Amino acid sequence: MQNMSIQEKLKQLRQQMQTHHINAYIILSADPHMSEYLPEHWQSRVWLSGFTGSVGTLVITQEEAGLWVDGRYWVQAEQQLRQTEIKLKKLTAEPDSTHIAWLVEHLKQDDIVATDGRTLSLNQYQQLSVKLGHKKISCQIAKDFISPIWKDRPTLPKFPIDEMQSGLNHFTRLEKIQQVSQYLTHEHIDGHFISSLDDIAWLLNCRGQDVEYNPVFLAHLYISKYGETTLFIHEEKIPQSLKEAFLKDKINLLPYEDSGNFLAQITDKKILIDPNKVSIYHVQALPQATQVIEELNPSTRFKAIKSPSEIEHIRHAMLKDGIALSHFFSWLERAMKNREVISELTIDEKITAYRAKEEGFIGASFATIAGFNANGALPHYRATEEQFSYIQGNGLLLIDSGAQYIDGTTDITRVVPVGTPTDEQKHDYTLVLKSHIALAQAIFPVGLPAPLLDSIARQPLWQEKLNFRHGTGHGVGFALNVHEGPHSISYYAPVNKNTAMFEGMITSNEPGLYREGLWGIRIENLIVNQLVPHGTQEYGDFLYFENLTLCPINTTCIQRDLLTTQEKQWLNTYHEQVRTKLLPHLSGHAKDWLIENTEAI
Repeated sequence: MQNMSIQEKLKQLRQQMQTHHINAYIILSADPHMSEYLPEHWQSRVWLSGFTGSVGTLVITQEEAGLWVDGRYWVQAEQQLRQTEIKLKKLTAEPDSTHIAWLVEHLKQDDIVATDGRTLSLNQYQQLSVKLGHKKISCQIAKDFISPIWKDRPTLPKFPIDEMQSGLNHFTRLEKIQQVSQYLTHEHIDGHFISSLDDIAWLLNCRGQDVEYNPVFLAHLYISKYGETTLFIHEEKIPQSLKEAFLKDKINLLPYEDSGNFLAQITDKKILIDPNKVSIYHVQALPQATQVIEELNPSTRFKAIKSPSEIEHIRHAMLKDGIALSHFFSWLERAMKNREVISELTIDEKITAYRAKEEGFIGASFATIAGFNANGALPHYRATEEQFSYIQGNGLLLIDSGAQYIDGTTDITRVVPVGTPTDEQKHDYTLVLKSHIALAQAIFPVGLPAPLLDSIARQPLWQEKLNFRHGTGHGVGFALNVHEGPHSISYYAPVNKNTAMFEGMITSNEPGLYREGLWGIRIENLIVNQLVPHGTQEYGDFLYFENLTLCPINTTCIQRDLLTTQEKQWLNTYHEQVRTKLLPHLSGHAKDWLIENTEAI
């Protein structure tokens, strides 16, 4: 492996910038598919800065280097950038805190900003070019200055893709493609170019291994209003049987690298693209006469609404996850009582091992977060061999983990007291539980934008002038990405038709509270929108949340006098459901643990 210091990497990048008369270079946490999790080939920001968080924007000038991250990563970034010249730039809700605002302030008229256009979405390009243009700063988007420096840059992954088992999907891929083509016809649009990997995997009823934690594969897809479909993919990734199935379904195959050339030669006049999910490189490849229709991918809406049969598969995945977690937490409780040596790394190993025993387990749905005391205050903390804590003494252990099964995706957070929790820790824990219950009990109109629900969850914390810097809930895919749009229970998200809530959508419910340097608390279940029964009322249809996650919520940390009778009843009812569903599948220590931890309070 190439072994260069961060300072040497910055030096070489600046030499290239000087040669090409570039005043600032932007490195985004992105790939040509605008993915959240990236193949190693596209992890340029991690390679150059040493910051390992999943989100961040790096800007390099000849005089300065800055990394922009939001509040989830401030502590982590400060620690990881400490031995470098790269400065932490705190990204907030304020418009002047962005890297674009900084560029406008610090660059001069006629300066040039450059970035790799393959990793810049159309929407990002529009924002960048407009704001830089006000100061007559130009933007070049075809500059890859990373590859010449990163001599041993990993190649793109080419793992084989698989067709999902029969019976898991409610619609065939032809039916899904037909849904998209019908939408195009209705909207008088000729074709649709898709780069987002989860949309492509969902449409084709296939899964892959190219991106860690997300069962997707690198590809682009084009669908015409007539249903003609072209898949851009490394053909060696496709088993012969699947090639034949694609041929039968009239899906044409072209090399992955040919997507730009295909778009350049297209004759369709009106093309639909998602401006947040397609790169400016692909948009600029289109002929000038092409009219670009900027809308959310129709498939993003379609896949967000799970069918009753898909929800039933997800319930089965949740049952398996609950069984594995009962064994894990039973082990953890006994190990702590026996004073075994346990570290945050041990937690990750054990929870994965218990899940791996369940049928249809594929892998983790994201990197396990096991944070003890101060580490738990970092919402996206991850223990490493170089930096981790042992679980000992008194405190709170936050465990956020999830799994990919062939029939569902899980995501759960629980907090475990270690030793004797303090009154302040119990107070914080109870406030977070009240917030969790508040959202879990919500009833709301069909079509309500999801961000408007966020204040319901935050109310118990806001009443004590407390808050947390992440959303309360994100969408979750069906045996797909653990983070899925378009809906999001977060007041940071836009309030529009794309974030509306409908029956069958799955979200997380995960309020938290973080005391920097002390402890972190988050309680998370997955929930699904269900119609309130008894038909349409005078004011239309309403939705409620059905809990999908099956795992006890720790009760020893609760300050019981803070809970209302209704909140206690909710918790007791939830625990009764967990016990009823899991008990027939458990025995021994795990069964005893479940019974003890689902007792009514």
